[in-house]
Amino acid sequence: MDHDRYSDGVTSSDASPSFRVAYVPGVTPGKWVRIWNERLPDVPLTLVAVNAAEASDVLRDGGADAGFVRLPVDRTYFSAIPLYSETSVVVVPKGHLVTATDEVTVEALADDIVLHPLDDTLDWERLPGKPAIERPATTADAVELVAAGVGLLVVPQSLARLYHRRDLTYRPVTDAPQSRVALSWPEEKTTDMVEDFIGVVRGRTVNSTRGRPATPAQPKRAASADGARGKSTGRNPRRGTGGGSRGGKRRGPRRRS
Repeated sequence: MDHDRYSDGVTSSDASPSFRVAYVPGVTPGKWVRIWNERLPDVPLTLVAVNAAEASDVLRDGGADAGFVRLPVDRTYFSAIPLYSETSVVVVPKGHLVTATDEVTVEALADDIVLHPLDDTLDWERLPGKPAIERPATTADAVELVAAGVGLLVVPQSLARLYHRRDLTYRPVTDAPQSRVALSWPEEKTTDMVEDFIGVVRGRTVNSTRGRPATPAQPKRAASADGARGKSTGRNPRRGTGGGSRGGKRRGPRRRS
């Protein structure tokens, strides 16, 4: 591990480089952390749990070097690499009419109160169902209200799993907007470590990770001192390959007198 590559911004000679990655609820960054630790064991990676609403502020203020966020982000300030999209599901109490089918449409929720938490990241053109009197502060709060029979909730499937309760279940909503998860970071702070982490997330091999120097070419094997140098480099390439005596001419057989 070359510590000199990551010396920028280190204020103490005793300080070690480190890398901080924020992640929003529903994202499981474990596999990428494992690969980072295998490739860069001397650079600790710290995970920073943030809610979806504060993720951009954490990255902007330097609380993390990069983060797994839900789109959209401000593309005039942040770079972002979309990773995957999630199916949206409706969370309902067990026994609700919705559970009679394997999947539903937004129209099927028209007669229900559908909660819309303040940290919702789904890009709705028109909110489904009937509005609640107040918006819950977080998705976790909204799940509690669903369990209390106050209304239903449409969220990315990973959040339905994260906040799973035995008295609740969920069904896919076929025509709801999907949530897109991306790796994001401030564009002006694209450091070597950010580039290395991009390589990890994108599945690049060690040798192809962007920002790393290419493996130097191996020097040619030196010729041995017992004359091998002459054999490999001493001939004029324009001459023939046959051997001969001094002067370069082969003598014919001697005539007997």
